[in-house]
Amino acid sequence: MTAKKKTAAHIEANAKTAILEAALAHVPFDGFTDAVLKRAAKEKGLSGAVLTHHFPEGPASLVEAFSKAADAEMEASLAREKLAAMKIRERIKAAVLARIGALKPHKEAARRAAAFLTLPPHVALGAKLLYRTVDSMWRAVGDTSTDFNFYTKRAILAGVYSSTLLRWFTDGGADEKATHDFLDSRIENVMQFEKFKAELRKRAEALPSLSEILGGVGAQKTHE
Repeated sequence: MTAKKKTAAHIEANAKTAILEAALAHVPFDGFTDAVLKRAAKEKGLSGAVLTHHFPEGPASLVEAFSKAADAEMEASLAREKLAAMKIRERIKAAVLARIGALKPHKEAARRAAAFLTLPPHVALGAKLLYRTVDSMWRAVGDTSTDFNFYTKRAILAGVYSSTLLRWFTDGGADEKATHDFLDSRIENVMQFEKFKAELRKRAEALPSLSEILGGVGAQKTHE
C-alpha cells in the first residue's frame, strides 16, 4: 500500500471513530437513531456521504461499530494480562471483565445497544455480534480448538457473558462486587457441568461396548 493510500485509509478510519465517539455522547439520551448519527457527523464537520459510507445501515451500523470498538479494546486489555499463568476459569473471568470494562465509560449506551438488539428486526445482528465477541474472547485467552469444542465453548461463554452483562446493567455498586460475584457463580456452574460431563464419559467408557454385548448374547445362544 502506498503512502497516499495509507493516509486515505487512516483518514477514513478516523472519520468513523470520530462519528462513533460523537454519537455515543448523545445515545444515552436519544438512543441509537438516524438523528443521532446525523448530529454526530455534523459536529465533526463530516458530510452525509461520509456518514453513509461508514454507517450504511444507519443505527444498526452504529451499534455494530460500538461493539467492534469494545471488542478491540477488550483484546488490547487482555494482551497486557499474564494469561499463560492463569487457570482457564481465571482467563474466562478476565475476558468477561475486560469486555465489560471496555463498555464501562458508556454504560448507558451499552444498555441502549442491548435493548436495540432485542428488537425483532435486529435479533440476527445481535446474534452475530455476540458470537464475534465471545470468539474474540476465546482467541484472546489462547483457545486453539478446531473440533466440536470450538462451538460448545463459544455457546457456553455466550451464556456466561450475556447473563453477566445484564447483571452489570443493574449493578449500582462502585466496586461492582455484585457483578463479580455473579460472574464467579456462573463460571462455577460451568466448571461443575464440565466435571459432570467428564464423569459421565468415564462411566460410559467403563461400560461394555455394543459389540461386546452382542457377542455375549451370541455366545449365550450357542450354549443354549
